[in-house]
Amino acid sequence: MIIGREQDFTVAASAVMERTSDPRLREIMLSLVKHLHGFVRDVRLTEAEFREAAAVIAELGQQSTDTHNEVVLIAGSLGVSSLVCLLNNGDHGNTETAQSLLGPFWRLNSPRVENGGSIVRSDTPGAALFVNARVVDPAGNPIGGAEVDIWHASPVGLYENQDPEQAEMNLRGKFTTDADGCFAFRSVMMVGYPIPTNGVVGRLLKAQDRHPYRPAHLHALIFRPGFKVLISQVYDPADPHIDSDVQFGVTKALIGEFVRHDEAHPTESDVGSPWYSLDYVYRMEAGEAVLPRPPIK
Repeated sequence: MIIGREQDFTVAASAVMERTSDPRLREIMLSLVKHLHGFVRDVRLTEAEFREAAAVIAELGQQSTDTHNEVVLIAGSLGVSSLVCLLNNGDHGNTETAQSLLGPFWRLNSPRVENGGSIVRSDTPGAALFVNARVVDPAGNPIGGAEVDIWHASPVGLYENQDPEQAEMNLRGKFTTDADGCFAFRSVMMVGYPIPTNGVVGRLLKAQDRHPYRPAHLHALIFRPGFKVLISQVYDPADPHIDSDVQFGVTKALIGEFVRHDEAHPTESDVGSPWYSLDYVYRMEAGEAVLPRPPIK
């Protein structure tokens, strides 16, 4: 159609989107046009602001590499990642769920580790952490034979792909649950850390006077045919940023109990005090087992 006034742009664009053959894509594109055009009108976006926004979107892609994903980082920093997660799990956001955002640091092909083994692969100073976990279905029945990817940041707040001082795949491992749905491992106690701030996300946080910190957490990705892949993070409630996660990832269901022990470990003679333990139950929902696209290689 020939445009006669500014309102015609939305009418014209919506008419084009309406011709999309795929029904779900049509629904998404119609809503996208409606809300994008509404946003532009609501803030009365200037030409200069539009050009700057286009440059920022291009920069997000340019800053995403094999070891860093700026797009995932900004999605979390705007609360989008966690919102999508909760809307698609826990009875569409009506009940608690152990699902959480994937984050930008999951890698495929973590080394396999026997139950009870260690995921520490290089000199990583820090208090020892012993994790005992169980994977169950919604009714509490154990899920045996599930593959569990574990990863977390080091006691200096860096994942191994960010830190040349750490060995390849340090603090990463893949486990298989036993017949009781259990797996266990030894690691070191993680700490909270700042997300990367040398890109678009860093500039946004500075402009908003926001801190860049994530509270200490343990990642898990659990795969078992017949169940929806469970992507989870367990948070330490003692972390000073537990109430102000820059990625909006902390929910009540994801609060763990990282217990500090100041006495000697009962079985591990090389463990000094303090050391920590975590017991946690992961609940999987029935569904199709589809692995996500890794944000980094």
